[in-house]
Amino acid sequence: MLFKNVYQSKEVLSPDDILKWVNNFGDKIKHLVCDTTEILEDSASAGKKILFEAQLGSLRDIYFGIYPYTTSSCTLASYAPVGGGLFNKRIDKVIGVMKSFSSCVGSGPFVTEMPEDEAGQLREIAFEYGAATGRPRRIGHFDAVATKYGAKIQGVDEIALTKLDSLSGQKKLMICTDYEINGKLHKDFPLTPALEIAKPKYIEMEGWSEDITKCRKFDELPKAAQNYVNKIEELIGYGIKYVSVGPERESLIVK
Repeated sequence: MLFKNVYQSKEVLSPDDILKWVNNFGDKIKHLVCDTTEILEDSASAGKKILFEAQLGSLRDIYFGIYPYTTSSCTLASYAPVGGGLFNKRIDKVIGVMKSFSSCVGSGPFVTEMPEDEAGQLREIAFEYGAATGRPRRIGHFDAVATKYGAKIQGVDEIALTKLDSLSGQKKLMICTDYEINGKLHKDFPLTPALEIAKPKYIEMEGWSEDITKCRKFDELPKAAQNYVNKIEELIGYGIKYVSVGPERESLIVK
């Protein structure tokens, strides 16, 4: 049975077309199908380095995220050996990756969300669109409350701060330090119902106008940029080891 008009703007695919596509691309990769657990455990025993890359962020985790606005699986680093199939080894380092501002795809509470006139400009500069869907991401000021919680449940050892270059040209930068919920300030990340009514409390940081994409050392960054990174590090309580100022490999500063 063919289900029609589910996606009204798309053409209906025939079973023959789908089978042809599967056979075409499947033939190219079927020789790679194997017992990946065996490969991973042999590699680990041989002392080789293995890198697991997570999908989605901490708050989309089905267990410790902002349910029901989550994905259907666990997005935490501690799940990597199970999801990846490396059962007899422990992860020895967790690098938390976070942006220098907040972003969100899909619905759900977003405490530091910017008005669209502000968000739209930063979205275009940072190209904040879904990698697979192209859906525009919601944009917000940096949220130290949510980020601290995310780093904690990931069990991070160090942080990589990305897209700092996207903030160049901002006259001022806001960092959320607390949530106001029913008239009280909270530094700890609350349950989802409280997020719906939480109001952000900000500190204001000086921005910078310089192009920082050519910086390769932390002390080459404008003082305001250094202060911004250091303040984030102080507020979240986890060390920032890497700062990216562009998409290229060489644009990653070791702090």
